[in-house]
Amino acid sequence: MLRSLSKTLLCLAAAAVVATASAAAQETAVVQNDAVYRINGGDLLHISVYGEQNLDKDVPVQPDGGVAFPLVGNLNARGMTLKELQGKIADNLRESQYFPNLTDNEVTVSMVKATGNSVSVVGQVKAPGTFAYDTQLDVMQALSLAGGLTPFASKSKIKILRRDQAGTQTAILFDYGDVEDGEQLEKNILLRGGDVVVVPQAGLF
Repeated sequence: MLRSLSKTLLCLAAAAVVATASAAAQETAVVQNDAVYRINGGDLLHISVYGEQNLDKDVPVQPDGGVAFPLVGNLNARGMTLKELQGKIADNLRESQYFPNLTDNEVTVSMVKATGNSVSVVGQVKAPGTFAYDTQLDVMQALSLAGGLTPFASKSKIKILRRDQAGTQTAILFDYGDVEDGEQLEKNILLRGGDVVVVPQAGLF
C-alpha cells in the first residue's frame, strides 16, 4: 500500500515538473517568435529575383543604411526587417518597365552576415561598453555582457534610449526585477542596433 502511494506521489511530482518546464519553454518561445531582426549599417545581405541571374548578388548595407540594387537604385534599409525590404524591392521592380507582374515572393532577401548591430550599456554596470551582436540581443543579455549590475544600480529605472529612422530619440523604461526571476519574460525587450541601455544609480532619479 505504502509502495503504491509513493509511486503515485512520484508520478504527480514528475508531471508537475514537466508541466512547469513546458510552460516556461512555451513562454520563452513566444518571446523569441516575437523577436524581429532589423537591418543596420554594416550588414551583408543576399538579394535575388527568381529566374534572373543578373539580379542575384550579395549586397552590403552602407553605414547610413543605404542598399544599392540593379533597377532599384538606392534604398534606405536601416531599421527595416528583411520582409519589409523584400516588399520595397518588389515594389520598385514592379514600377520599372521590366517586371510589371513580379510578385513579392519572387524576390528573396536573406542575411549573409549581421555585423552592423551594436548596443551600448552605460551607468551602474560592472563593465560598461559597446557590444556587437550577430542576430538578436535582449536587455538581460546586454546587461550580462556588461558584467551585470553593480550593488548601487536602480533595478526599476533602467532606460533604453532609441532613435528612429527620423533621428527622434525615445526612452523605454525597463524594470530588471520583472524579469530576473524568470517571470514576465515578455518584458525582456529586444534591443535594436544603436540602442543605449542606461542603468542609473539608485536614489538619483
